Parts: sequence; structure tokens; C-alpha cells
Amino acid sequence: MRVGADTTLTTRVDIAVRGVQMDAPVRRPDGAGPSDDGHVLVDGANAALPRNPNSPYRLRDGRIFLEELDTGLSLQLVKRPRFYDLATADGVPYEQIARLHGADVLATTVVQTCIRYAEDQRCRFCTIEESLRSGATIAAKTPAQLAEVARAAVSLDGIRQMVMTTGTTAGPDRGARYLVRCVRAVVEAVPGLPIQVQIEPPRDLSVLTDLHEAGTTAIGIHVESLDDEVRRRWMPGKGTVPMADYEAAWTEAVRVFGRNRVSTYLLVGLGEDPDELVAGASRLIDRGVYPFVVPLRPMAGTLARRDGAGAPPVGLVRDVTERVAALLRDAGMIGADQQAGCAACGACGVLSAAGA
Repeated sequence: MRVGADTTLTTRVDIAVRGVQMDAPVRRPDGAGPSDDGHVLVDGANAALPRNPNSPYRLRDGRIFLEELDTGLSLQLVKRPRFYDLATADGVPYEQIARLHGADVLATTVVQTCIRYAEDQRCRFCTIEESLRSGATIAAKTPAQLAEVARAAVSLDGIRQMVMTTGTTAGPDRGARYLVRCVRAVVEAVPGLPIQVQIEPPRDLSVLTDLHEAGTTAIGIHVESLDDEVRRRWMPGKGTVPMADYEAAWTEAVRVFGRNRVSTYLLVGLGEDPDELVAGASRLIDRGVYPFVVPLRPMAGTLARRDGAGAPPVGLVRDVTERVAALLRDAGMIGADQQAGCAACGACGVLSAAGA
């Protein structure tokens, strides 16, 4: 039996939150982001889904089944990329420098330490330094290393975009100026490769122009929540950055990069009132900033997981996603138009499945 021939948003949201019984060769068990997922293609589109042995959904013959019902969704596992088999001349595996996300996104955390990683400062959904402690990555990637890996990933595995994020550094640029050097090196090695960078709001906003001139295509300045109380509870260190600093950085970034080339994460499941979350997303859209709405899925090793936090209700994720997607469609802002970055990939959320 089949649930229906058409892909439904309800099922896409459900698998985004509850995951699928599967073993994905490409996955991301820890790091700077909000979720531990397996990277797959659902009906041909990038999707990052929890690998959940207790999920009612399972993979069978290339399709997703809900118990014995065919959901109508195909699922293809992303294969281990060939560039993972290579290493630099000094013996650093390429996989420790940059990782495959989805089927065609190269992602790296250029500095794998963060000044906010002490327990009383840490973002509760982040494990940026755990992957360093486990030996899965190296502390700092050089521009030359990133250029080398990007060139190989494009030629061997058809990479179509790249994302560079960084742990927050102590300088006033918060790590952005090092990203300028990294972007410049990659663009020189692989001309035309779309690149997104992800940073905290820098104190000196002129670095945004430097990033753009270096060849950056799009930028993410991630706030995760627009509610100050939620920010203080979930991001005690990062939450000390005034919202006014984010607003100034978003405004300048839109001026430099253009409308719908700037994005920010909004996590569903932190306790923010859903109506206020959607209203805040509307204000961001008015600014030209794409609010990338993503369900919280706490990774192992996070303070959130330690303290028993789980994924949000499926109905809440669907409600927020549908409303924000409608706002984005009305504004003519589609994530894929950013060419690079989380909104362009869309795998960690469901906005792209909702037409945004």
C-alpha cells in the first residue's frame, strides 16, 4: 500500500524530526551545527535526516516506508566521496579539513575552537570542539589546505558549492578576517565556485565588504532565536551580543551582498513563542534576510542532550515552516537563489519542500 503518490509536507516534516531507520555513509555526528544527521537525497533533493533506529520510518528498496505503507518518497543514500581517500603532502586527511554535506556541498569549520565553549558560555546545541577532541578534524585549516581540498572535491565528486564557518575568535572581527583569506584562496583555486561564509556580527562591519570582494557569494549571520530570554538560556555567551549588533550586521550585509544573499538560522524548539518567531521571520524578510527555519535536533555531546532536551513537536515544526515559507514565497525569496550556504542547500530544514 502507498500513502499517496504526491509528496506531502507532513511526511517531510515528520521524517525531518523523527528520522529514518537507515545507515548513511555520509553523516555529521558532531560539530558547530544543531543536528546529527545522515545525508541523503529525498526525491532527488538534499536532506539531512536523523538516523533513528526507533523511527517508524524505514528505508526499503530506495523508498521510505511508514511501517508497511509506502510514503511515496524516494530516498537515496549519499555515497562516500572520493576526495575522502586523499591526504595533504604532510599527511592530513582531506576529510579532516572539509566534509561533504548533502550530495554536492563542501563544508568546513576553518577554526574548530570557540571562545564561548566553556560550559557556562556554550551554545547548548553546539559541539564544535568535540569533533576536534575526537580526532575527526584539525584545529585550524589553512587557506592552502582548503583550496587543495576544494579543487579535489569539485573535480572528483562534482561539488557545486562550499560553506565556511568558524568558531568565534577573540578579535573584534570574531574570525571574519581569516575567512577573507580562506575564500580568496579557494576562489583562486576553483574560480566560480559559490561560497557562503558564516560568522557572528563583527564589530568592524567593513570586513563584510572585504569578504564580498574576496569572492564570497552569500553570508550567514546566525542568531538562532530573536527572543532575548531564549538567547540567554540557550546561548549564554553568544546571547550577550546585543540584538542591535545583529541588526546592524544584517543591514550592512544586505547592502553589500544584496537581498536574499544574507541568511540567519532560526531554531524551532527552543521555547520561543511560535507566533513571535514567525513575526520575527517576517521582519527579517522585510530586511532582505532569509530566515532559515530548522527544527532543533540535539546532537550527542551537547548540553541540550545531556539535560534531556529533544526535538520539537512535528505539528509545531510544520506550522512554523508553512507560515514562514508562505512569507518567503510572497517576497520572492527562494533559498536556492542564494547559490551557496544552508538556505541554498536546504537539507537541514523543510522550507525547500514547502516551496521556499
